[in-house]
Amino acid sequence: MELKPDFGTPDRLGDIGSRIVVIGGGASGVLMALHLLRRNSTARIILIEKSDLLGCGVAYGTRDPAHLLNTRVSSMSAYADDPDHFLTWLRTAVDPAACPFSFVSRTIYGRYLAETLSQADGCERLSCLRGEAIRLSLTGGGVLVRLADGRVLAADHVVLATGHALPETDPDSAISLPWGNDALPAPDAGVLLVGTGLTMVDQVLTLLDAGHRGRIEAVSRRGLLPKPHADAAASVIASDDLPLGQPVSIAMRWLRDRVADTEAQGGDWRSVVDGLRPHVQRLWQVLDMHDRARFLRHACTWWEVHRHRLPPCSAERLAVARAEGRLILSRAAFRGADRKPDGSIAVRLRPTNCATEDIRTFQHVVDCRGIRRDPARHAAPVIRQMIAERLAYVDPLGLGIVVDRRARVLRPDGSTLPRLTAIGPVSRSAFWEITAIPDIRQQAAWLSETLVKPECDSK
Repeated sequence: MELKPDFGTPDRLGDIGSRIVVIGGGASGVLMALHLLRRNSTARIILIEKSDLLGCGVAYGTRDPAHLLNTRVSSMSAYADDPDHFLTWLRTAVDPAACPFSFVSRTIYGRYLAETLSQADGCERLSCLRGEAIRLSLTGGGVLVRLADGRVLAADHVVLATGHALPETDPDSAISLPWGNDALPAPDAGVLLVGTGLTMVDQVLTLLDAGHRGRIEAVSRRGLLPKPHADAAASVIASDDLPLGQPVSIAMRWLRDRVADTEAQGGDWRSVVDGLRPHVQRLWQVLDMHDRARFLRHACTWWEVHRHRLPPCSAERLAVARAEGRLILSRAAFRGADRKPDGSIAVRLRPTNCATEDIRTFQHVVDCRGIRRDPARHAAPVIRQMIAERLAYVDPLGLGIVVDRRARVLRPDGSTLPRLTAIGPVSRSAFWEITAIPDIRQQAAWLSETLVKPECDSK
């Protein structure tokens, strides 16, 4: 959905019902708006998005058809209680023969979110504004939201849906960002991709489709690629079977043993990983900070390559590129890069299990290290300002601002900010697994019910 100037203004919302401002019009913000419209018949909603498109954000803003969802169509409905919603839309708007087990382009999914919002029941209560929120001020009866262009909006409640904390493109940097608009390298250029996860896969597929002939090298400390999807039904794992409250080492041993038992019976490890998914947030929340840090340091990479998997067709293309020598996978720590006078880039790499650095030259370097960045530096302006004014603070692990289990933003003294909630990646410190659509839509559903009720306290 393109944000037209006449799509809506706050004036048309009137004075009846509560006014909820959702900051961020990517997937998290659109899902939040959809569930608010669906579950409450009086709330007025203002959705603020700085770009000219809704429902896209970083994940679904790509225009490359080779960038596929890493989840099947059957799991991507905007509504958990209407699992065929996306499939029905897909068959109506794109492909009558669409399969529920297929992997479609992320561009199509961004279009689905936008069109679903534009056609939602109650959309006359929705106003979509193009702008960027830069500051929040608490008042006696609500929240004032100041935009970069000077406009100020009054809200009864604000939802932070600003997505991942990502650095902005630096034109003077020797390293390109994967979500920027940088031109593709020359066809014969040597390319280094820093990181070997899903972002790297997107970059490789883009280069291959553009006819790139030069060598592409992907580097990370462990050199692990995301595993491919396969047909495997999720196991049923009872809460009583979970290693709740156990140290990370014991929890990971439990997981390995569960996988071994499943495979010994002819099953697939994917069944165990997918069966564990509904419990991951709870497992995360019972860990103390020490064990959370241990998980991030020692187990996170292994979990993510098994949890966030590749569409089979993408995995096959990578395998062919590696077999042909067009893609090289290396194990090394990236230590920095500098542009040389001739325009090439000198990259400092420290190979795994080696104490010395190598300096190697490439013509193009892309930072594909994913979404774990510094929220204090790279978060949206409104969140950076909240941190500066001590209305919020970054959790000790640097995952994001601190929120409680009800997704309420916490001040540095531990008290909640009244009328202020976070959704999606912004709330990752409390939920960990909150970056995929199935998790965000569930969060949006229960938040939509709580936001229309008056808060009884701010403890």
